[in-house]
Amino acid sequence: MATELVINSDRVQKLFDDLEAQKTILSSCTQLYSTLSNRFISLQDSLSQKSQSLETKIQALESNSRETLESLSHREDSIPERESAAAARIEEQREAALADFGKPVSASAELSETLKSLSRRMDSSGLVRYIVSKRKESVSLRAEISKAIAEAVDPPRLVLDALDEFLKRKSADKRWACGMLIQALFPEMNSKKNKGPEFARSVVERAAEMVLLWKGQMDEEGSAVYGPAEAVMLLQMVLGFGLRSRFDEEYLRKLVVEFAARRDMAKLAAALGFGEKIGDIIDELVKSGKELEAVYFASEACLTERFPAVSLIKSYLKNSKKNASTILKNGNNSMAATEESSTLELNSIRAIIKCVEDHKLESEFSLDSLRKRATHLEKAKAERKKSSAGASKPQNKRAYGSGGGRSSGPPSFRPSKAAKFSNAFPPFSRRNPAPPAQHSPAARYSGPYNYPSQSMYDGPNTTPYASSYGVPHSQSPAALPQQHYSLPVDNMGAAGYRATVSYGGQTSYGAYDYGNAAPPTYQPSSYTQ
Repeated sequence: MATELVINSDRVQKLFDDLEAQKTILSSCTQLYSTLSNRFISLQDSLSQKSQSLETKIQALESNSRETLESLSHREDSIPERESAAAARIEEQREAALADFGKPVSASAELSETLKSLSRRMDSSGLVRYIVSKRKESVSLRAEISKAIAEAVDPPRLVLDALDEFLKRKSADKRWACGMLIQALFPEMNSKKNKGPEFARSVVERAAEMVLLWKGQMDEEGSAVYGPAEAVMLLQMVLGFGLRSRFDEEYLRKLVVEFAARRDMAKLAAALGFGEKIGDIIDELVKSGKELEAVYFASEACLTERFPAVSLIKSYLKNSKKNASTILKNGNNSMAATEESSTLELNSIRAIIKCVEDHKLESEFSLDSLRKRATHLEKAKAERKKSSAGASKPQNKRAYGSGGGRSSGPPSFRPSKAAKFSNAFPPFSRRNPAPPAQHSPAARYSGPYNYPSQSMYDGPNTTPYASSYGVPHSQSPAALPQQHYSLPVDNMGAAGYRATVSYGGQTSYGAYDYGNAAPPTYQPSSYTQ
C-alpha cells in the first residue's frame, strides 16, 4: 500500500507541474498579444496622423499652385502694359540723353544736374572724373549719386564700365569714386532682409568675370597693396550680383577676418551667410586680440548670448592696460615710451566708450572712470605739447634803446599757415584700421574722436559712405570753394592707416598732435572697471 501511495503522489505532482507550465505559456501569450495590440494601435494612430498631414500639405500645395497660376496669369496679362511703360521710360531716357549730348556740361551747373547728365550719357569716365573733382563735397555727392545713376539707361552697365576702367589702370581716386558708385548701385544689399536688385544674366556674367579678374589682381598684389577698401568693394560686388556661390568660402572668410576692423565688415559678414561658421570667425577675432570687432560681429550675427559683449569689452580693456604698461616698462619710462603708451591707452578708451554707446551697454558697463581717465590723458598730452612747443621756441625778442624806442633787430619768425586742405583733419573712415606690428589693438583707434550718429551706410553729416574710402574730414560743402585736387587715400600698408571709430553717435574728443613730446609725465592707469 505504501508503494502505491508514493506512485500516486508523483503523478499528482507531475500534473501540477504541467499545469504550471501551461499557465506560464498562457501568460506569455497574453502579454505578447497585449504588446502586439498596442503596437498596432500606435501604428494606426501614426498612419492616421501622417495621412492627415499629407492631406493638409496637398491642400496647401493646391492652394499655392492656384495662387501661383493666378499670379502668373496676372503677370502675363500685365506684360503689354509693362512693356509699354518700359518703352516709354526708355524713350524718355533716350530723349534726355540726346538732349544732354547736344549741350556741353557746364562747369557752373549744379552738382545733381551734372551727375544726372553724365549718367544719361552713360559716360563712365567723365562721371568718375567729376566725382573725383568733387571729392571735398562727399556729403552732397552721396546724397545725389544714387538718384543720378538711376537716370542712366543701364545703371549696372555704367557702374561696371567705371569699375573696368579702374581695374585696367588703378589709382586711389578711381578706387574712391568706384566705391561711391558701387554703394549707390547697392544701397541696401548688405541687409539680411534685402537681396538687392535682380539683373539680366549677361550683366551678372560680366560682373562675375570682372570680380574674378579683380580677385586675381588682389592675390598678386597682396593685402598690403590693395588694402581694406578694395576688399569691401569686392565683397559688395559679390553680394550685389549674387556671386556668392562662385567663390570659395574660405577666401571670403579670410577677407572678412583680415579686415574685420572696417566699420561695414560686420554687416557684410552677416549678409554673406556663413551660417554656424560665423561663430568660428568671432572666436578667431577674440583670440587675435580684436575683442571689440567681435562685439560688433556677434551683435550682427545675433550671437550675443554665446559672446557676451560686456565680457569681451572687459577683456579688451584688461589687455590694453597690460600692453600700455608693457610699452612703458620696455622703454624704461622714456619720453617716447611714455608718449606711445599714453596714446595707446587713450585710443583704447575711446574705442571702448564708442562700442559701449553703440550697443547701449551703459547700464552694464560704467563709463565714468574711463571718461575721467581719458580726460586726464588728454590734459597730460596737451601739457606735454605745450611744454615742448615752449622749449623749442626761439628767443628772438627785440631790444629797447635808451630813449624807449625799439631797436631795428631782425623780425621775429612766424610759422607759415597750414594749407586749407592740409592733413589737419585726418580721415575718420575706419573704426580701427590694422595696428602696427605686435602693438596693442588700441593703436587702431587713433585719430580724432568725432563720431556722429550713423547706421551702416547712412553716414554722418560730414563724410558718410565716402569716408570708407579715405575721404578726409572736411568742412560743409557750402563753406568751401570748388576746386580740383587730390588727397592721400587708403592704398597704404596695413599699418599705415589713421585710425578711428565709425559706428554710431558719440561725444567728440579733439585731435592731438603726438609728434612732439616733453619729459615724461605719464603714469600707468589706476582706474578700475
